[in-house]
Amino acid sequence: MDLKEIQNLIKFVAKSGASEVKLEMDDVKITIKTGSEDKETTIIQQLSSGHPVAQAPVAPAPVEGVVEVAPVIASVPVDENANYITIKSPIIGTFYRKPSPDKPNFLEIGDSIVEGSVLCVVEAMKLFNEIESEISGTIVKILVDDSSPVEFDQPLFLVDPS
Repeated sequence: MDLKEIQNLIKFVAKSGASEVKLEMDDVKITIKTGSEDKETTIIQQLSSGHPVAQAPVAPAPVEGVVEVAPVIASVPVDENANYITIKSPIIGTFYRKPSPDKPNFLEIGDSIVEGSVLCVVEAMKLFNEIESEISGTIVKILVDDSSPVEFDQPLFLVDPS
């Protein structure tokens, strides 16, 4: 949605007499509140996948005037996984935590791994590919459920290298 469309929407809301209008589209969320006849507040929020975004209020403007749109400021989430190494899938296929249905899992959260340890199996076109660790450390998180499809370069495990 561009600036002209937002200005037209504000004018329409002001003429309609509504005190508040919320509009949500794929990647934009707009809230227009009119406190009195000649003042209004517009809040525009860009929506992104998985990250919270702060709302940027726009200074109240007369209905006939030009609306100034402040840039949307995304809040930077603190990444609690910054100290961990992510092990990603080298191929597309189905992720399995066990070598076969009657065997135990290759590893659990908290298990120590060394370089060359088998972490899981990814089945691709009826071939079962063992995924081996390229690092040593401790498994902190398993990011994929057993028997789930995985994409190339999809994160599978978080490893604490210390």
